[in-house]
Amino acid sequence: MRRIVVAPDKFKGSLTARAAAQAIARGLVSAWGAEADPVLVPMADGGEGTVDAFVDGGAVRVVHRVAGPLGAPVDASLALQGDTAVVEMALASGLGLLAPGERNPLVTSTRGTGELIRAALDAGAGRVVVAIGGSATNDGGAGMLQALGARMLDAAGRELPPGGAALRALARIDLAALDERLHSVRIDVAADVDNPLCGERGASAGYAEQKGASADDVRQLDAALAHFADVAAETLGRDRRDTPGAGAAGGLGFGLLAFLGATLRPGVELVAELRGLGAALHGAALCVTGEGSIDAQTARGKTVAGVARIARTSGVPVVAFGGRVAREADEMLAAEGALVLPIVDGPMREDAAMRDAAVLLEAAARRLAQTLDIGARV
Repeated sequence: MRRIVVAPDKFKGSLTARAAAQAIARGLVSAWGAEADPVLVPMADGGEGTVDAFVDGGAVRVVHRVAGPLGAPVDASLALQGDTAVVEMALASGLGLLAPGERNPLVTSTRGTGELIRAALDAGAGRVVVAIGGSATNDGGAGMLQALGARMLDAAGRELPPGGAALRALARIDLAALDERLHSVRIDVAADVDNPLCGERGASAGYAEQKGASADDVRQLDAALAHFADVAAETLGRDRRDTPGAGAAGGLGFGLLAFLGATLRPGVELVAELRGLGAALHGAALCVTGEGSIDAQTARGKTVAGVARIARTSGVPVVAFGGRVAREADEMLAAEGALVLPIVDGPMREDAAMRDAAVLLEAAARRLAQTLDIGARV
């Protein structure tokens, strides 16, 4: 038997992580028959698709109606695995929930993410993993905290409206009604950026423009987050604005770190731990991973690089399939001991390649298996 760990991320716009893993497994089995022993470990990097990856691995999906980024209700799911709940902010407060013309980080809120965390507490979770990629927000986690019982008050004692811009009027943070269960739960945050909350590398300067902010909006938002951090420091007796990762997800990292005592960890590392990737690699002959695009961003915390790193420490060789493979990918991932292979086998339009991704991925896995057989005979 040939034990092959199949641990891809989603091929965005084409295949879920599970569908990609199944296509790779079909290709291996078509070449090796009963000798193939593919072990499927669908992966994610803490961004979009994280809940799906856990559900694909056997976790229970639970759907809740929560406030979307602009307050309109959305149906968002979390994953329950034992006493661990996985919350994906993109499903409640994500950019993908808004049309391009609706994007406005001055007013978008993380309240829905807080409502999902509260739902996890209601389900009895002793550990909550919050995946914070793909945000539409820049409110420093204020909306999340409000959903959990905190009050953001202006000088007249009125509750602030949602959004990052409103934080300019913050006078006091009242934590008296903050959910007491948060004191006894472990919160891990899957984040792959090390930005501080404010300044040139902060949440606003780094990411608000892609969420719909103008240059003037960026300045307003950065000043509002700095003021929020000032009031938070007065309230808590400590200042976490410069902690690496505080600027993740429009400052949601700051809110989770400063107020909920969360720990930030690289997303793929955290997902791999919970999905049992290390144990699956024990005794494996090969690890096959992949994602839609392997490019300069891959080394910065994306799934392929993370899986390759983990497999290398286990002494297992890695092949990474990509729908789109940039020139620098080979050299970049060679340092992690990974061989990068495109799945497109000839000239093809991108829309056709995305439509036929499962067929292309299966064929690429079959070619890989056949090539390994030839190599073994030479």
